[in-house]
Amino acid sequence: MSALVVASREDRAALLALIREKERRQSRRKLWTYFPDTGPLRRELYAQHLEFFRLGAESPFRCFMAANRVGKTEGGGGYEMTLHLTGRYPWWWQGRRFEHPIDAWAAGDTNETVRDIIQLKMLGKEEDGWGTGLIPGDDVVRVVKRQNGNGAVDYVVVKHQSGGESRLGFKSYEQGRKAFQGTEKHVVWLDEESEDGIRSECTLRLMTTNGLLIETFTPLRGLTPIVLKYLGDDAEVPTSRVGRNEGRAIVMAGWDDVPHLSEAMKVRMLAECEVHLKDSRSKGIPSIGSGAIYPVPEEDITVEDFEIPSHWPRVYGLDVGWNCTAATFAAIDRDADVVYLYSQHYQGQQEPSTHVAGIHARGKWIPGVIDPAARGRSQKDGEQLMLAYTQLGLDIIPADNSRETGLYMVHQRLATGRLKVFKSLKTWLAEYRIYRRDDKGNVVKQKDHAMDATRYLIVSGLDVAKTNIATDVAAYRRSRGFDD
Repeated sequence: MSALVVASREDRAALLALIREKERRQSRRKLWTYFPDTGPLRRELYAQHLEFFRLGAESPFRCFMAANRVGKTEGGGGYEMTLHLTGRYPWWWQGRRFEHPIDAWAAGDTNETVRDIIQLKMLGKEEDGWGTGLIPGDDVVRVVKRQNGNGAVDYVVVKHQSGGESRLGFKSYEQGRKAFQGTEKHVVWLDEESEDGIRSECTLRLMTTNGLLIETFTPLRGLTPIVLKYLGDDAEVPTSRVGRNEGRAIVMAGWDDVPHLSEAMKVRMLAECEVHLKDSRSKGIPSIGSGAIYPVPEEDITVEDFEIPSHWPRVYGLDVGWNCTAATFAAIDRDADVVYLYSQHYQGQQEPSTHVAGIHARGKWIPGVIDPAARGRSQKDGEQLMLAYTQLGLDIIPADNSRETGLYMVHQRLATGRLKVFKSLKTWLAEYRIYRRDDKGNVVKQKDHAMDATRYLIVSGLDVAKTNIATDVAAYRRSRGFDD
């Protein structure tokens, strides 16, 4: 009987050893658990991820601008980087392929986050044995740690399917721009938004290799220069949340784009979000947040274009300059006290006569208010602009240029639904999205011509707005039957 018990214990020990060995091997093959064919987390449910991968075959510079917790780091940049390092592309892969070993960088914002996030996801924990991260354990050839003793890895050498060896170096933005100078690279992965100078250095490293720049981040900093490189100057979110701008591709993803987040989890996370960052954290959509001069959602102020009633008075605000001259036209519903911005002249590097022609095309009878600085500012040849415009036939007066008062008045109308904008005013809306203050509270004076014109209009133009006398007379005659 005791012999049977001993045998049973030995069998159990052997079985336990087999189970542990199986778990050890599985822990070193994490790569193959991603994007399965079937199941609740099957590949087809991660459409935005797949589109991001696919675009690698078309665009050398890509950005996965995504919400928190959707898998942009591990299931996005980290997964793709591992495929390039190892050459272990799955059968369904439609993105860029490297048939040879690569030299690559993975970088993040601080030394600590690179160690605790990127390094951990790529290699796993050292105490578990390198190779329990995305890079398969059997493909880890050598790990070289830094000399600072904080556990950070300098680089890892990885076996490539072609027979050679790839190399992945770990860097942080804290090291500064100079740390990103030097040798050419095949792939650079920037996890979290970098600085423009660092990004420029990375793109230079890829020039001679026809390499890839992969950027993965949640746009918490708003409409930065890097974000605008992908969205374009108008900062408009693509309808499908997939877009291209001058060879750069962007894919945006939110909580509703992934199956691994339950509705209860989304509700909990949203409740913890800062109000001005909810869209960024839940949808991957950049906002200018607390820096927005007019923190009123675009959908709350825009209306479909409609025919303006003839009895509504009209006026325009005019901001002049050589690089850009903008005239924003408004019609006023006096009964409801609602101002509708319905048309816009927006043109740069043209003579005053050209701008006057564009303004008159909306109606010569419409009065305007102009940037008062035009009285003492030259556009091209030192000529007094206000005088030039009046001599060319514009009916204009100088506006009150009290900036903060004007901003307050515009904001109040927007917030209370008394200032609406036609959806066709694309240029106006593009400026609205990026109209913001810097970290010192100053208005950022970039691409704000339509905003300035609107401020002049609201402060000084509403009282001088008028209807078309000829139209009024014709309507009066018809009402009396004189034209029958």
